[in-house]
Amino acid sequence: MKITDIEIDRFGVWRDLSLRLADSTINVLYGPNEAGKSTLLNRMVGAKVSIVTHKVQTTRARIRGVAMEGESQLVFVDTPGLFQPRRRLDRAMVAAAWGGAADADVVILLIEANRGITEGVERILEGLADIGQGRKVALAINKIDRVEAPVLLGLSKEMNDRYDFAETFMISAERGHGVDTLRQWLAGELPEGPWLYPEDQIADLPMRMIAAEMTREKLTLRLHQELPYQLTVETENWEERKDGSARVDQLIYVVRDGHKGIVLGSKGETIKAVSKASREELEEFLGRKVHLFLQVKVRPNWLEESERYSEMGLDFNDGNV
Repeated sequence: MKITDIEIDRFGVWRDLSLRLADSTINVLYGPNEAGKSTLLNRMVGAKVSIVTHKVQTTRARIRGVAMEGESQLVFVDTPGLFQPRRRLDRAMVAAAWGGAADADVVILLIEANRGITEGVERILEGLADIGQGRKVALAINKIDRVEAPVLLGLSKEMNDRYDFAETFMISAERGHGVDTLRQWLAGELPEGPWLYPEDQIADLPMRMIAAEMTREKLTLRLHQELPYQLTVETENWEERKDGSARVDQLIYVVRDGHKGIVLGSKGETIKAVSKASREELEEFLGRKVHLFLQVKVRPNWLEESERYSEMGLDFNDGNV
């Protein structure tokens, strides 16, 4: 049985909302910073739905990606990395990560083969007793191409001595090694129930948030040191044009005047490069022409404004001390 409804979201984008009786599950990806959760999510989905950079704490909110395995629908939740929070945004991100398991059928703990049991992994292991209640927890050891086999086997044994994982998988999210095996196992663990998303949907984020994340990724890759953590991007306006193109207006909030100058760059070179890269990726994602306009605003207290957290998909109150 399939029940279909059609609605138009706030930006005029048609969405097919389907309810189909089949198998569906929610799989939450847990792990420390830089473990490769976003890379694995993108690999599972087969498209880029979560931004990836070389900097830690890139993922700020829970992002759901949707993948099909035969007649089964797999929903993956990419959570922010678990780390020691220092400020309100950090605390909200960590709370979002720990809260990600609430609706999970299966939890996947992702760790790096080359880093082993770090302080971040230790903190997660301490919380697995609560997270794993009523659900299976699998271990995925990522970046297996960076270590020798004896090291990998030793790490696997040590982790399984610390916690009774349902299964252990050796993978390389970047290269795709072992990912199919993990996806097939997850499909076999599905409870019977309706699909949660239409068959052709790959993420549950609204387009305005996906577009903002694309621009934030380009800024993070381009800028250095602490500045990427002191800014946020919001899609202020999305206009569908008669010629099939879209006009997208975005605001980049920074906390200092000096940061605004850095984001703009000499003669506007930095913001132009960011805009070009973000626009090209957005056009590829949408399959149509996009007119992207970026504006940088100084907002010294944006890290303490609840509206900014709502735009990021975070709970402002989770950041309370």
